[in-house]
Amino acid sequence: MIIELFGPPGSGKAAFADALAGRLRGQGYRTRVVHSRQRRKRGGSVDLGVFLFLFRVGAAIFSAFSVLISPRGLVKYLSLSLAMIRIIPPKKFIWRARVWQHILKLSHTWDEAKQSEEIIIFEQGYVQAVASLAIFNGAADNIAIARTLKLTPVADFTLRVVLPRPIVETRLRERMKHDAPAERILDADLDTSMRAFGVFQNINDILLGNERNILPVETLNDRSSLASIQRIARKIISKIQHDGVRYLPRGEAGHPMLEGGVGCYIEECGGTITAQNVATSLAAADTILPKKEDLTRSLGYAAIFALMIYVAGAGLTSLAQLLIARIVGSTSYGIYSYVLSWTSVLAYLATLGFNVSLLRFVSAYRAQGRLDLAHGVIRFAVQRSLAVATLFGLTGATFIFLFSGPSNKELEISQLLGMAAVPLVTASALGAALVRAFGGGVSALLPERIVRDGLLLTLLGVAALSGAWTLNAPLVMQAVLTSSGVTVGLVFIMATRFQPPGLRHAEPADASKDWWAVVPPIMLMAGLDVFINRAGVMVLGWTGHIRDAGIFALGLNVALLVSLALVAVSTMFSPTAATLYAQNDRKALQALFSRATLLAAAGAIAMALPLLVIVRPLLSWFGEDFGTGAPIARVLMLGYVFVALCGPQLNLLTMTGNEWAAAITMIVGAAIGVIGCAVGIEIYGPLGAAVGLALALVVWNVAMAIYIRKRLRIIPGLIFALMSLKARPVESHQRYWFLR
Repeated sequence: MIIELFGPPGSGKAAFADALAGRLRGQGYRTRVVHSRQRRKRGGSVDLGVFLFLFRVGAAIFSAFSVLISPRGLVKYLSLSLAMIRIIPPKKFIWRARVWQHILKLSHTWDEAKQSEEIIIFEQGYVQAVASLAIFNGAADNIAIARTLKLTPVADFTLRVVLPRPIVETRLRERMKHDAPAERILDADLDTSMRAFGVFQNINDILLGNERNILPVETLNDRSSLASIQRIARKIISKIQHDGVRYLPRGEAGHPMLEGGVGCYIEECGGTITAQNVATSLAAADTILPKKEDLTRSLGYAAIFALMIYVAGAGLTSLAQLLIARIVGSTSYGIYSYVLSWTSVLAYLATLGFNVSLLRFVSAYRAQGRLDLAHGVIRFAVQRSLAVATLFGLTGATFIFLFSGPSNKELEISQLLGMAAVPLVTASALGAALVRAFGGGVSALLPERIVRDGLLLTLLGVAALSGAWTLNAPLVMQAVLTSSGVTVGLVFIMATRFQPPGLRHAEPADASKDWWAVVPPIMLMAGLDVFINRAGVMVLGWTGHIRDAGIFALGLNVALLVSLALVAVSTMFSPTAATLYAQNDRKALQALFSRATLLAAAGAIAMALPLLVIVRPLLSWFGEDFGTGAPIARVLMLGYVFVALCGPQLNLLTMTGNEWAAAITMIVGAAIGVIGCAVGIEIYGPLGAAVGLALALVVWNVAMAIYIRKRLRIIPGLIFALMSLKARPVESHQRYWFLR
């Protein structure tokens, strides 16, 4: 069954659709809502919304392309969208493109919804699309509107959201205050939007003239909305019972519970329908019913945009590394790299693994509707991790004061600044994990990948141009300290923006026994993950090869570009994997992991091929000393390509409760890394360290693959992922994806 809503912008169609879906789910019917997109409020007056604008444009391009390459994309969906736009062409090109891609995706989703065994509610269906064309055209007559409506399929129920004009105008003005300037380019202005009243009345008259049954709904206040929800729900249920179609959840027939174990809807919560009951029910439904058919497809789009952020951040990082290497030389750069490695290891150890386990716990608690436990684990993690980070910083500073010699003051001062940065790096990692757990995967990357490195680049550039500061490792660490502090502030602002409704007011519950249980293995993994990647730098620093450590660090930074695809995919993979594992959906988890492996492998190979060719001239730009690091970078690139071919195995283990298995494999990898680097340095120097590190990466990932295959029954690796996707049957309820 298909239900569509239409009405002027700002009339509350999305909220009404969600509330109606909650009502039908409460009666035991499987119901889904197709939203046009989720609006985001701007973070403040300085937030111009550029990244959201680019995200919307990019998402529209990729989703439209996906529809066009579908079996009926060119024959049916494209022809319908072009025919509708030819009849009522919008005035501006950007409006024409926006409505065109909306109709294209709508046609694809509508077609698949007709084959679904669920009740599908379209917040904005074909009638709304025709209205948008008429509004953006400004001069469409009833004949053109009627011709366009005849091209569109008819829903089982068409609901018109009715709201007084002054209320709509007030809501639109309020909404525009929060919209970012860059996003307004894609939206109509207030005068254009207010033309909707005449257009919707004309459409209503045309539909009634064609004997189309239009059901009016009111969203003026809670009382009118609830009355409309009850009335429409009764009509829908009556038609379902009359037609004899079953939309009950799989499992116990007739049981008025949502899949996932959520009870207590409206009448079940005491018999009285109130706005609070509806809000509670909707919050629970939104929390525990992630759209499983969206998961594997949305992973690709989200990972692409995450990769865009990582690539942009890698560009800034490369510029910053270029500037650092050029202004301080290989020896000071080696000191900076050595100190930063220790800072990173201590900071991530101080997270106690909560930068990873928060993704698992918060995602799982939201899936279970336990916001009290989510609040509790967040408070628990932040308090303990920051306390440990402060302790690490103070202990490290004390150790440096007591045991450092007077021969190298540059190293001593840099180390002290590195210890001061430990709590800031820890806080930044925790904040980014929270944003990702709250659903802001791409946004979590912006402060760390764009703001931090961009500010670092700016500060160092100003210092170099002014000539007022001594250009050495302590200066670089001061810039790192400043940029880290700014990043922490931005990350926690974003976490506040993305937090689920009601989380702050939920009384924090305590499950510290469960939380402490995962601390040792994930804490080990958090530190060892950084340690394995930085083992070569640290071993070279331990043995006194400071200059070689700088050359190795720069080669490593270039090689790490290959791993960006895997990191981007893992960012989106982790919370989704935790949700699927909590729901015991192994098939969807296998599909998600296979798709993630393919995306990571494709991105790593695409990045590695050109870098292998240009790495020598690229490193030479940093200075002649650094050009000798080209073989180091090539060896490490091959190691990171192998890691990408295995997929996000570490994230899979931690999100499925196999922390100790992941930790043990990492201990083995770290031990092999240290031994391999030490032996390699004695034989081949810095190149030997690269060979030892690459060998450690291979052994570590092979061990994880064996464990995943035997214990989780998940097929790892690129070749197996291709086989898995090829052999996997496509079920009807997993085929369609929703408009965003």
